[in-house]
Amino acid sequence: MLLGTWNLENLYRPGGPFGPGDEAAYESKLAALAAVVTELDPRLLGVQEVGDPGALEDLAGMLDDDWRIALSEHADGRGIRVGFLSRTELTVVADTTAFPAELRPVQADDAGLTAGEAGRGFLAVEAAGPDGSPLRVAVCHLKSKLLSYPGHRFHPRDEGERARYGAYALYRRTAEATALRSLADDLLDGDGRDRDVAVLGDLNDEVQAATTQLLLGPPGSEIGTPGYDRPDDGDAARLWDVAPLIPAAQRYSRVNSGRRELIDHVLLSHRLVRRVTVAGAGLPDEGPPRLPSVGPDPGQRRGAAGSDHAPVWVRVA
Repeated sequence: MLLGTWNLENLYRPGGPFGPGDEAAYESKLAALAAVVTELDPRLLGVQEVGDPGALEDLAGMLDDDWRIALSEHADGRGIRVGFLSRTELTVVADTTAFPAELRPVQADDAGLTAGEAGRGFLAVEAAGPDGSPLRVAVCHLKSKLLSYPGHRFHPRDEGERARYGAYALYRRTAEATALRSLADDLLDGDGRDRDVAVLGDLNDEVQAATTQLLLGPPGSEIGTPGYDRPDDGDAARLWDVAPLIPAAQRYSRVNSGRRELIDHVLLSHRLVRRVTVAGAGLPDEGPPRLPSVGPDPGQRRGAAGSDHAPVWVRVA
């Protein structure tokens, strides 16, 4: 079974302010996305940046077989949301933007606006796993590192404004990671040694970032450390980031101003991570992902074919 995550980058039907400008550009984008999904051949794929539910239906219609779709009801200000493409039946078990009750709203701009919930929904589904056991999977898209400023600007007036809005974005991403960890706790239900749980998505931070580390749970047993093969009480609550299993030359999912970064992640429970046979970014057997380099203005890629992210995936026995 191949399980993966992919940011589809501005998946809108043509004619709106964010998607392709015409039908030809839209068809080119769909064809490029469909070619990747077909070659990847996932059983369950978490997706981000679905700006138009109809566009995801169009994409599914270009694939072979009968694909199922699940989408969060919670979209951000541009209408983008997370969801799943699946070859198997899905049951939605959670669709939420809620922060934990103990977590207070965080500052979001210079005017003192606060954010008391995630900007995009966290969607969790249950499906049949590779051995027939229930598999619970959450998909997310945390607050972007690409900063926007008042007046729909993507460039700051000065470095003080850049620093403040970088801090506001980090506050929000941290709060969202905390909320996502709370959802993971619900899915694990204290039983990660015997329960198959995965958390997928665009975390907008790399492996060692504090926001990503929040999702792991009890420390000390990461892949590649001496504790990985030593069972302990924390295994029931832990999640493992599969990044160390991805070949080093492929270990990135986006290129930002010429710098490779792994910001899309697959995290697995104790029982599930032990059954991973291979992990990767991009397409199997094609080497390092071939990606465009992106800058601070996402509007520059409006209508571009394909995506500026590579899929990240694992194969589970």
